[in-house]
Amino acid sequence: MGARPQRGADSRRSAAGTRTCIRCATPVIKQLVGHRAALTVIADAEPIPLAQALRLVEPNRLMWCLAVLAGGGTELRWSCRRACGHAHVIEHRCPPEVGEFGRRPEGAMW
Repeated sequence: MGARPQRGADSRRSAAGTRTCIRCATPVIKQLVGHRAALTVIADAEPIPLAQALRLVEPNRLMWCLAVLAGGGTELRWSCRRACGHAHVIEHRCPPEVGEFGRRPEGAMW
């Protein structure tokens, strides 16, 4: 069995990077979060207050801590659900006026 990689040496894990949503062009942060059962997270890039983030949390919409790294940049972390000192972001959802990707228009024959 090979040596286990150090915490920061995991090549599949990267610092959070700001991008734009391919459907609605909103600025988002995309990152692989976690070491064992990692999740690909796409969160809104704009940090929000903890109280507002807690109101937006749903069973399939999570809140994340946006931690500032010592070497610069930011990283998404599991939310601690208390005043931790980090900025908070919420999982991204496109606005309702953006249609569902791949959904047939109403009345379509195909």
